[in-house]
Amino acid sequence: MKVLVVGGGGREHALVWKIARSPRVDKIYCAPGNPGIAELAECVTPGDGSVGALAEFACENDIDLTVVGPEAPLVAGIVDEFKGRGLAIFGPTRAAARLESSKAFAKDFMARHNIPTAGHSTFARLEDALRFIDTFDGFEAGRPLVVKADGLAAGKGVIIAENRRDAAAAVRSIMAERAFGAAGDRVVIEEFLEGEEVTILAFTDGATVVPMVPSQDHKRLMEGDEGPNTGGMGAYAPVPAVTEPVRRRVLNEILEPTVHGMAGEGTPYVGVIYAGLMLTADGPRVLEFNARFGDPEAQAVLPILETDLVSIMEAVLAGRLASIDINWRRGSAACVVMVSGGYPGHYETGKEITGLDQLKDLDGVVAFHAGTRLAGGRLVTAGGRVLGITALGDRVSDAVARAYEACEKVRFEGAYYRRDIGWRAGKNTHL
Repeated sequence: MKVLVVGGGGREHALVWKIARSPRVDKIYCAPGNPGIAELAECVTPGDGSVGALAEFACENDIDLTVVGPEAPLVAGIVDEFKGRGLAIFGPTRAAARLESSKAFAKDFMARHNIPTAGHSTFARLEDALRFIDTFDGFEAGRPLVVKADGLAAGKGVIIAENRRDAAAAVRSIMAERAFGAAGDRVVIEEFLEGEEVTILAFTDGATVVPMVPSQDHKRLMEGDEGPNTGGMGAYAPVPAVTEPVRRRVLNEILEPTVHGMAGEGTPYVGVIYAGLMLTADGPRVLEFNARFGDPEAQAVLPILETDLVSIMEAVLAGRLASIDINWRRGSAACVVMVSGGYPGHYETGKEITGLDQLKDLDGVVAFHAGTRLAGGRLVTAGGRVLGITALGDRVSDAVARAYEACEKVRFEGAYYRRDIGWRAGKNTHL
């Protein structure tokens, strides 16, 4: 069969890498892809890259299955376009993807269906948001506020404000200065939750929900979870803090009510659902939903998936997810993200990358390309997040150690990566 993967980052490289291992796949295309993906798939740029152009490409090339990596095409309605043409595509519709595209929609949905999350208020006017901050009396008691841009902000539109001044500055940055563009048309201000943050991805066909192994992203730039938010500096899986009782609570109290609630409201959710969670003293609470695989969580989760990913996706689309067994290899995986100097602020690109050839002979190690390109026959940096170096190990500590050994072999000017990926793995701060 022929498969088209939409996207060109580390998550899409991991998807292509996994799909290429399916004995059922003869040909993979990726739009637009990247140099790492090009080693496994034919990278293409159909027309103007719009959902219509991608659908035309799928029709003309007899694509049997399309897999959508990033959120933007989902929010733009790529699934609706493909389904309208009778094309098989893995991912939620535009209406279902509102769980990610609008934080206000997601918070209101959770309130309607009694899904545990932080208390919140939504504001469409700057003056109203500032008035709320002025009257919030929790700062004096040491309770921060979390200010979120309502729309898509590449994983960076969340600001934790410890005091009234910082909260007001965050609101002004989002709504008045438009730091995240149209995503700042509204802001959601919510209570700060304390605990351990984890991600649980799940496959769903709109009725059955099958969670994947839990993973933990590291969103802050620097060690000890300090510095600004990023798109993700690394991840590992599974997470010791997510015990079987916790996993059952997430399934029973969050994932299944969400999927069943979406179906009940006439917007069935089909594909992968991402639940960003805080494990609080009172149980798991939803921080955010995403409508696709996480990045870099996918680079840690997919390498330990034993079952054929293509078979799972076909079962999802056929509404028979309950009939397929999904198995995971024993052990752990860890992904360390190497970024350009200056990220997530200003950074330079075009820096030559060397040393990747030394990783090809390392068993259980793979370098997923995120922001790379070819220039004059040389591989150079082309983004903030450049590479995701993933390694397998019997335990989290083993996988992390092997990933760092691999990172030391890779060079580019200004390269930076956190040295403490997986530091929470030995802790169990939940109840």
